[in-house]
Amino acid sequence: MQTIYVQFKCRPGAAYRVADRLVEEVEEISEVYSTSGHYDLIAKFYLDPARDIGHFVTERLQVLDGVSDTFTTVAFKAFGRG
Repeated sequence: MQTIYVQFKCRPGAAYRVADRLVEEVEEISEVYSTSGHYDLIAKFYLDPARDIGHFVTERLQVLDGVSDTFTTVAFKAFGRG
């Protein structure tokens, strides 16, 4: 699986609605958090290795009502216990 993190800037007042839609409509989502700083939300997604990340972000996430901008980070390796 490919792991990506996407940060979302949302239109004013839309962050919780966007978070709810992500959880309800995007099966690839693992978790979503509200955040402080330049972005309103950060979400973790697991994609099939053959899935095109660019198409997923631009055609599935950026088009959600209330999203004004995204920033995507690709994760290479997880470190930790267990």
